[in-house]
Amino acid sequence: MPNTSGRLAGKTAIISGGASGCGAAAAERFAREGATVAIVDRNIELARAVAAEIRDQGGAASAHYADVAQQAEVNAAVAEIWARHGDADILFNHAGTLIVKPFLEIQESEWDWLMGVNVKSMFLMTQAVLPQMLRKGKGSIVCTSSISAVCATPGEVLYDATKGACHMFARAIAVEYRDQGIRCNAIAPGFIRTPHGIKELEDLQAMGVDVSEAAIIQQQGRLCEPHEVASAALFLASDESSFVNGTHLFVDNGFSAI
Repeated sequence: MPNTSGRLAGKTAIISGGASGCGAAAAERFAREGATVAIVDRNIELARAVAAEIRDQGGAASAHYADVAQQAEVNAAVAEIWARHGDADILFNHAGTLIVKPFLEIQESEWDWLMGVNVKSMFLMTQAVLPQMLRKGKGSIVCTSSISAVCATPGEVLYDATKGACHMFARAIAVEYRDQGIRCNAIAPGFIRTPHGIKELEDLQAMGVDVSEAAIIQQQGRLCEPHEVASAALFLASDESSFVNGTHLFVDNGFSAI
């Protein structure tokens, strides 16, 4: 690092939720491909650690605090990034979380909170960054959705609903801004081997949902690794996918095809 001839050489990439899991894997991968990476996360200490590791390897990265469900914090972080790195070329809307709970036990506050983290965050981040891309006449936005957008799971009614919204958000942005040089696509991973993903499996098992190792093998062969999600995001962020717009790229080894 840095890779001056890489797939993202000379580009600035903003990643929300880039301090851990697949977001951190994407930050590291984007930087290895030559991008200047700006990580936006609530866990600023972890974000700083990821950025420092990238810089130690010769890459360019910075960390910025924001609760991405809060407009003032998003706008402040994006303004800080712009002052440091200039107009963004890539936005990876990755921030997200989940609630596994019987539908009738979901509280209104939980509905509002998860919609804020998973959906409102994409609205706020995109609205803050998109004008920079429009000035350049080009940009790539990648949104993290899930197989849960199309494959329902007991105990995940709220989570499934948020990811269905992510799916359509990406398509609608693509349609509205295609003729102004903007691409927007979604990636939809299956079950992933991250602390977040393992907790999801544990919570589902506690509800009696069969997500045993045997069930995972039948559904998608094995758990998805964070670097595999990062590679899919890299493809959509890069110019290699220049004619890919408004699509949903499933990173699930056939789960959604069965």
